[in-house]
Amino acid sequence: MTRAATRTALRKAAILAALLAAWEAWTRLGEVSPLLFPPASTVLAAFGRSLANGEVPGYAAQSLQVLLTGMALGSALALVLTTLAVGTRLGAEFLETLTSMFNPLPAIALMPLSLLWFGLGVQSLIFVIVHSVLWPMSLNTYTGFVTVPPTLRRVGQNFGLSGWRLVLGILLPAAFPYILSGLKIGWAFAWRTIIAAEMVFGVAGSQGGLGWFIYQNRFEMNTDLVFAGLLTVILIGLLVENLIFRWIERRTVQRWGMSAGH
Repeated sequence: MTRAATRTALRKAAILAALLAAWEAWTRLGEVSPLLFPPASTVLAAFGRSLANGEVPGYAAQSLQVLLTGMALGSALALVLTTLAVGTRLGAEFLETLTSMFNPLPAIALMPLSLLWFGLGVQSLIFVIVHSVLWPMSLNTYTGFVTVPPTLRRVGQNFGLSGWRLVLGILLPAAFPYILSGLKIGWAFAWRTIIAAEMVFGVAGSQGGLGWFIYQNRFEMNTDLVFAGLLTVILIGLLVENLIFRWIERRTVQRWGMSAGH
């Protein structure tokens, strides 16, 4: 880690510590019911207990397993649609029509239909995750494909590449910054969707996910555990965004000297 990155991380840690201190002081000194808004120290203690007994990790693992399955299916479908779109005019118009129709549609709005079609279980969760990932992935991947320089396309065609071979050999590497951006957007949508969906669908598989953990503790008035569940959602989101995606970006886009729009 560079010195500038270390200073940035320290500043962010200081901001976080200040926010926690303000939260603690407000709940301790103000007339705030701990049942409605527990102090930060109480929430952190509940979070630590949940980590120690394996409760939160188990719920988080269930959510992430379903989410990754849905993201994999959504990404594969996005690749199929965008491959068709760059290959034919009809495919491009088909993708444009579908994204115009379904991209503005919140995945949560499909939950009633998902319940009717698949019932309570993992399949319903995966369905709404696929919807939340498919359209931003398709839009970004297609944008990346159409911005690939014609020279690169002609080079691939001169080597006899066409169809899937052209996509895998030329378009995917050249459009990777856009694809990575689509993955980040799809992840953010999917992570919000899985938590909300689990609150509706409840237990899916051997146990529930983080959304079910939050809902169940709200029902039992364990407000400290509700906040602990929300804290887990935030921490996982931060880790994925700032560690995993940042690492992929450093190893690919930055190393290759690429950036979206260039």
